[in-house]
Amino acid sequence: MKEKEPGAKTQIPQSIKIEVLDRGPLLVFGRPPLRLQFIMTDEQGAGLNFRAGRAFDTSAEPTALCRCGASSHKPYCDGSHEHAEWESELTADLKPLLEGARYYRGEGVVLADNERYCVSARFCDARGGAWNLVEKSSDPAARDIVEQEANHCPNSRLSVWDPATGQSREKKLPPALGLIEDPAMGVSGGVLVTGCIPVENQAGERYELRNRVVLCRCGASSNKPYCDGAHIGERFRDGIQGTPDGEEW
Repeated sequence: MKEKEPGAKTQIPQSIKIEVLDRGPLLVFGRPPLRLQFIMTDEQGAGLNFRAGRAFDTSAEPTALCRCGASSHKPYCDGSHEHAEWESELTADLKPLLEGARYYRGEGVVLADNERYCVSARFCDARGGAWNLVEKSSDPAARDIVEQEANHCPNSRLSVWDPATGQSREKKLPPALGLIEDPAMGVSGGVLVTGCIPVENQAGERYELRNRVVLCRCGASSNKPYCDGAHIGERFRDGIQGTPDGEEW
């Protein structure tokens, strides 16, 4: 059995897209909602879910979001990329995520893991660890935890399938943007992009459509435009004030 591409694609307005400038910001078109998204954790610091915070205006067409990490008007670009010292090159390839994935197969679920897209959000560490629970996934409770943790993996490092049908068990998310905040680590993360919003480079080449993806906004990732967790080592803080007082997912 060969797993199929994640099936949680959704129809979004054609006007919504993100263009990554070669040495500049993320240009957001189509006015998708933008909110803070806080990683909520357990006592050990493992991620449990996201909780929303304040909203930001995306009515400008396009809205330019900082990706160099140096703007004094975050999350928006203020032109700091023109004189900041940062590596702007887009180093990620356009290949499908699953081409580099390793598979873990259990009776109740198949877990695909492409480590290159880890953003150190730690959702996979809670409740025994997603990989360990695959082996126990004949138990519906263990299977449900694997699915929940994979579906919270923000950059789609982890994804899940039904082992009998090969159908994706991806949870469909609405088209939206989130500014990840990680209070347990004391840092700010990347831009969470959900709902298969198209992301393309300045040449018009489109990256793989994904239900969950995180774009770098600290300027330090080695897998741009994607986040690779470098914000933790950089101790990146966006300075944006807000609290996790909205809905959870």
